[in-house]
Amino acid sequence: MKQLDCTFLPPAENLAGDEAMLDWCEAGHGDETLLFWEPRESFVVVGYANKVAMEVNVAACEANGIPIFRRCSGGGTVVQMPGGLNYSLILRINKDGPTRTISSANQFVMEKNRGAIETLRSGFTVKNSQLKISVRGHTDLCLGDLKFAGSSQRRRRNFLLFHGTLLLNCDLALIGELLRMPSLQPDYRASRSHQDFVTNLNLPAEKVKAALAAAWNANEELSHPPLEEFSKLAREKYAAREWNFKFP
Repeated sequence: MKQLDCTFLPPAENLAGDEAMLDWCEAGHGDETLLFWEPRESFVVVGYANKVAMEVNVAACEANGIPIFRRCSGGGTVVQMPGGLNYSLILRINKDGPTRTISSANQFVMEKNRGAIETLRSGFTVKNSQLKISVRGHTDLCLGDLKFAGSSQRRRRNFLLFHGTLLLNCDLALIGELLRMPSLQPDYRASRSHQDFVTNLNLPAEKVKAALAAAWNANEELSHPPLEEFSKLAREKYAAREWNFKFP
């Protein structure tokens, strides 16, 4: 598997990059890839079908100059901020393999990611660091019952996109300031506030990236990524209010 770090790109291009890479591979130009990017500024990203006003404290975002974007996959709304790490997997859909269905792909990817984080346990500096690392709510990774990573999936005929965000050293209070309580939530959340529901792993991003790359055998850098397509899709879609406020 190839690897690409897109931290140098602005937010709209990173969001566009996930869809552009999926389309690029689907068109036969690329193969399985693991992408990383670390936010350098704070912004909100709603899931594809989310209604902005229902999920986001728009007034707080406007008062603090926080942009609002929309991604191409489902799931809930997240706050991207420094101290977070995003990963994106472009995987082949094999009719007889673990990526054959949405649910089997969820299980396959989440268990492999859980195992990768487990290898870093000795470096945890969080309270209750001996709590079990588990997959909860299908696509969340938790330390005990505290969420530190969420993910979502989008599928084409031959390839799928599976991407997510890990909280490493984030300002967790910002989540409660910028987001409303989610309209949909997993049972294990039990109506807890944002701040009572999430935790940081307090791990360096480089160690987490190395662990995930090892788990996915992503040892070779992608030499000629379609960065022009990232930029084009960002201009035409991901930077456009018509897309980001598609469901206001």
